[in-house]
Amino acid sequence: MLNEVGIILFLVLKIVFILIALIFVISGIDEFFIDLCYFFRETYRKIFITSHHKRLTEEQLLAKPEQSIAIMIPCWDESSVIRRMLENTIKTVTYSNYTIFVGTYPNDAATRDEVEKVREQFGGVECIVTPHEGPTCKADCLNWIYDGILAHEKEHNKKFDIFVLEDSEDILHPLLLKLCNYIIPKLDMVQLPVHPMPRHWTNFTGNHYLDEFAESHTRDLIVREALTGAIPSAGVGTALSRRTLQLVSEKSKFELFDTKSLTEDYEFGLRIKELGLKQAFVRQWVWRNRMVSGRLTGTPKQKRVQEFISIREYFPNTFHEAVRQKTRWVMGIALQGWEHMGWKGGLASRYMLWRDRKTLVTNLANFLGNILFVLILGLFIYNMVTDTYMLPPLVDDSLESVVIISICMFFLFWRIFMRMAFVVRTYNWFQGVLSIPRLFWGNIINFIATVKAISQYTRMRATGKPIVWDKTCHVYPSETELRAYRRKLGDLLVDRHFLTIEQLHTALKEKSKSQKRLGEVLVDLGYITEDQLVQTLGVQFSLETHEVDPYSTPLELLELIPARLAVKYKVFPIALENGRLIVATNDIIDESALHDLEKALGYAITLRLATRSDISFAIRRGYERKFNIKHSDFLGKMLVNEGKITSEQLTEALRAQRRQYLPLGEILVRQKVLTEERFAEAKNEFLEQTEYKRIGEYLLAREIISAAQLNSALKQQEKHSPLLGEVLVQQGVISPKTLDHYLSVWEIK
Repeated sequence: MLNEVGIILFLVLKIVFILIALIFVISGIDEFFIDLCYFFRETYRKIFITSHHKRLTEEQLLAKPEQSIAIMIPCWDESSVIRRMLENTIKTVTYSNYTIFVGTYPNDAATRDEVEKVREQFGGVECIVTPHEGPTCKADCLNWIYDGILAHEKEHNKKFDIFVLEDSEDILHPLLLKLCNYIIPKLDMVQLPVHPMPRHWTNFTGNHYLDEFAESHTRDLIVREALTGAIPSAGVGTALSRRTLQLVSEKSKFELFDTKSLTEDYEFGLRIKELGLKQAFVRQWVWRNRMVSGRLTGTPKQKRVQEFISIREYFPNTFHEAVRQKTRWVMGIALQGWEHMGWKGGLASRYMLWRDRKTLVTNLANFLGNILFVLILGLFIYNMVTDTYMLPPLVDDSLESVVIISICMFFLFWRIFMRMAFVVRTYNWFQGVLSIPRLFWGNIINFIATVKAISQYTRMRATGKPIVWDKTCHVYPSETELRAYRRKLGDLLVDRHFLTIEQLHTALKEKSKSQKRLGEVLVDLGYITEDQLVQTLGVQFSLETHEVDPYSTPLELLELIPARLAVKYKVFPIALENGRLIVATNDIIDESALHDLEKALGYAITLRLATRSDISFAIRRGYERKFNIKHSDFLGKMLVNEGKITSEQLTEALRAQRRQYLPLGEILVRQKVLTEERFAEAKNEFLEQTEYKRIGEYLLAREIISAAQLNSALKQQEKHSPLLGEVLVQQGVISPKTLDHYLSVWEIK
């Protein structure tokens, strides 16, 4: 009985092996053909196109007049990410003539509240609320957004020229809208690349998307466009002309996106071809100078690198969420696409539809093939080491078996090599090497997703239940993670000729010895000024810069921020506008700290960047005014009123006074009385207590420093805190005799 079961099992495995081998061969030939098409097209373009025509430059993108753009973002339960996505987009895109339309639902108040906060702060954002509760489906939300845009146009007597589809977790490249503006209306639809953001190398689930999108958005879409002239939309990074939406809406009886589909974007892109509209996949990059370390010496050098104009986002990082997302993709593209679209078009179009739908078979075969490979290898090793009972091999040594195994192995290694090449081109060598093990992990995810998609589709057809929004949980990058996708401070300073490469190398070495940030080190070394640092940081983080004059700040503003909070967060109030508190800071406050400060103050906060000396000086002198301590600005105003100095001379003198100021903590660190770490620790302790009003008193009372050390530091601080009159004399604006006269008058007043 056992022998019979074993024989049947062996025969089943043998048949499965033959079927999977045939699928591997057919699919391998298909992929190899696409590779050849890609190589032919790239070679042709290099010989006949790119060698004769200059590539589009950033200057050309910036030079074209801006058309009006509407960005469409459908949302259901996205309160955790939508505000940060909108704020980051508004702060980073290099474009002004655009409006963001966010689709929400009546029963999703949390998401609507987040959108409203951004709308109140920045403007240029409109919240479209569907007439019925959610979730419905993404297509339905998009349709209502489009209706809302038409109503907005009628109300404001304007028309949008370009419509861009995005999601609530997207990071838009600063030049993305400029690129769409340049290409449309020459083309009716533009699809830009999607580049998933890398996670830690151990996160195989989240990072396997890097490999699949690198291959798809480097090879597949390019070949598809070349063979058929049509490309599916990815749902993000898709720009459409006004003419496109009008024609599609009329053709589909004013239902722009198909509400019966889970992948409405995929079908939408292919439907455009039927209307004779022009579309293209645009893989455009700009050149950037970037500082990199030499492989052998570690010395920084400037390297010219490609920066793709693309959409970046985090994809699901848990096995469950990845399977859930891919189940929706397989069901929408392969199963519903087959049902709704059939096999339309010419031979090339049908071939591409076949490639989309073959995943129903290949996703299953790839996983089973991995298992069979382990079984075959296990049987081979067992028979090699055993001297007793030999098991029959699944693969014999016949010519046919050798040939089919050889072909399968060739296509496997070829696919691994090609995928690695595309990942290296899009990311780097490290990710390229990791794409090899991730290929097999991705096979497991795709297998389970395909099984679930077939099961759910069958159940849906049997029950007739409508499709609801099977939303993937989204994660938006933290401020620290977003910095990795902004240009580095050193690169910007070198580009602006504020810094040399040699100076940057020296500063990086100094930075490695302390906890200071690069900007602080550069200022301390005298390589750049504080003004140059703030100006460059403003460009890097898309923040306005501001000079802080504590003497002109209304006292009622100082009441809004307690002195201890001002010291803790390094902020100083400068205005209150439309219910928002505008504060200056010399540091980029992270998101959690900013939210804590907003909660403590009861105001939404807008940041402005200022120099470190401006903030330190403002906090000390500004809060002294609350205690009616006489300040030098009274003298300055008197001199201006008397005609002894001009307002410009006073402003310059006050600026020079602020620039020389050093806080006590910095002096103690410079004198090596305390380390930066110890002073930071003591400062935090000081802010938590209420007994001592000044940090010097606290340090002395807790015996952290001695009286002699405190006196020495205070004397040094006094040297860096010149009176306004002294500065005016140093600058040659007034004479010492004139100063003495007006000082006596000032004292009387």
